[in-house]
Amino acid sequence: MKKRTARRRVQRNIGYAVIALTGLFLLVALRYGWLQIVQGDALGERMRNQVGEEFAIQSLRGTITDRSGRELAVSTMTKSLYVDPAHVQDADAVAADIAPPLGMTPEEIQKDIAVGGGFVWVKRRLEHDEYEAVRQVIREKGYADCLGFRDEAKRYYPNDVLAANVLGFVGTDDKGLDGVEQALDGLLKGEVKEAYITTDRRSRPILDSIFESRRHYQGEYCKSVELTLDSAVQFIVEQELDRTVVETRPKAITCIVMDPKTGEVLAMASRPSYNPNKFWDYRPEVWKNRSTSFIYEPGSTFKSIVAGAALQEKVVSPNQVFVDPGYVMVSGRRIQNWNGESFGTVTFTDVVKNSLNTGFAQVGLRLGAERLTDYAKKFGFGERTGIDLPGEEQGILFDPHAMRDSDMATMAIGQSIAVTPLQLVTAVSAIANDGVLLQPHIVRKITNVDGSVYEERGPKEVRRVLESATDKTLIGLLEQVVASGGGKKAAVKGYRIAGKTGTAQKIRENGAGYMDGHYIASFCGFAPVEDPRITVLVMIDDPSLGDFYGGQIAAPVAGRIFAQLFRHLHIEPSSDPFAGMDATGKKAEPKPKFAGEVPEGEAVVPDFTGKSLREAARLAAERGITFESEGSGVAAGQSIAPNTLVENGRRVTVFFHSE
Repeated sequence: MKKRTARRRVQRNIGYAVIALTGLFLLVALRYGWLQIVQGDALGERMRNQVGEEFAIQSLRGTITDRSGRELAVSTMTKSLYVDPAHVQDADAVAADIAPPLGMTPEEIQKDIAVGGGFVWVKRRLEHDEYEAVRQVIREKGYADCLGFRDEAKRYYPNDVLAANVLGFVGTDDKGLDGVEQALDGLLKGEVKEAYITTDRRSRPILDSIFESRRHYQGEYCKSVELTLDSAVQFIVEQELDRTVVETRPKAITCIVMDPKTGEVLAMASRPSYNPNKFWDYRPEVWKNRSTSFIYEPGSTFKSIVAGAALQEKVVSPNQVFVDPGYVMVSGRRIQNWNGESFGTVTFTDVVKNSLNTGFAQVGLRLGAERLTDYAKKFGFGERTGIDLPGEEQGILFDPHAMRDSDMATMAIGQSIAVTPLQLVTAVSAIANDGVLLQPHIVRKITNVDGSVYEERGPKEVRRVLESATDKTLIGLLEQVVASGGGKKAAVKGYRIAGKTGTAQKIRENGAGYMDGHYIASFCGFAPVEDPRITVLVMIDDPSLGDFYGGQIAAPVAGRIFAQLFRHLHIEPSSDPFAGMDATGKKAEPKPKFAGEVPEGEAVVPDFTGKSLREAARLAAERGITFESEGSGVAAGQSIAPNTLVENGRRVTVFFHSE
């Protein structure tokens, strides 16, 4: 009986235990379900925030180099300092201790701490010495619970001012804000990825070395850019601009060097300029690239375009005679020569060589509004070139249907229109390139992170603007400008250079007329004539010391640049000055007289022997040949033998001596 009673009690207790365990299991299951299903997401997020945090991991911005691979802009990982205001015990002490090494005031840091919360930037992208100094303060003062560092990419420009207006700069959020950095920001910008890192209660990554490579993640999308610029050419140009600033004290000066056969920009510089490593120390107007964002009246440099149009349309010929009275009246407007004097009876060659406004005004009227404007557009004026630089202006041209006679005359002498320096050097490069206009470009190649080529850019033909024969004739006229005309200060002994000078009075800022005593002096030309390799534009805005004529101050700058570039690019002299003479220095026997029909665009070299300087110059002009003299007296020799068939405008050096 007792055994039966004991067994029932045990069974009852087991039942109670089973019921209790089942109830407990159900309770645990319900609680588990509540935590996992109902509150799971919220609790998981809370735990995630407590034991770690999200890091924005950014790859380095792509490198910018010149055509030879020299680095112009590079990025590196740097430390940025932040403060956790919630853990700051003594704000005044913290501010006073870290302000000196940061180059900040204690008040600035106190404002950051006063923001409150758990994270506030104090200073981003520290220099290495700043980082080391602040880190030492944190260790000595025990500020690790409220101050810390994070890795961020920083942009460096190792050459400081060199090509600054082309490169631009990058803001604090790795965003390109000017120049190539802005134009190609979408390609250069490093990839940003979010990554979760486990940290301790002071937000310090646990097992930091393991995650270091993740925080320095190399993005798959950041590109590197190779420019067409040549650092050596850029340095030569900027050195000459600095010299010119001292000599003429201008408001600004701009220079562009272009390869006329490819449209590649070899150098592009302006003064004043700035250091992109410290762009915030300069006025915003200094950041602008004047080569693309500044428009001005080109003055007589535009006459090279008008001369080409006139020759192409056959409204003039090199030997056509003009009567220059010194000034002409067109629609009640007086147009006079640069010196206010009359040159009398002259050929069109002389009109170009001496940049006679009266002659070009007549040429403009002969061309008419439609053709004048049409050729300006063909040469690329009045529209953006499409180069990879921000802020490019399109310039200003007349509406041909609204032009009066005075508008045609003034446009023909480079007034009442506006162009950019880049448009002008591109147009003159078309003349150097046998009459074919190319699109200018400053980006040569874009590569991926792994070194593979993403995009490669080469010459891009826009259109033919002049026939080849016409272009050769025009080049001959422009060569005479440098050989014996207004641009002779751009000459370099032994080299054939063609070009045109310009002097334009500046327009008032409100557009109401011109400013007295304020000018833009310029020169644009190319060399060597027989095989053009470089086109150079020099534009001096408002010189305040010395002369203001383009032939006096812009041409010499271009000449010095040409001379240095010939050496740097290993360009051989154009011709032997003793060609056509025998070993004793006497004139060689002339070839038989050329008896065939002279092809269009070519000429026969005359025999200058025994001619005076005046007679020889006239004879050369009649044949359409560029004349250059050495010595005085009567002609005793010449660089090209008589009766030789040459292209129009070919330079012939005649040697004179006294009998």
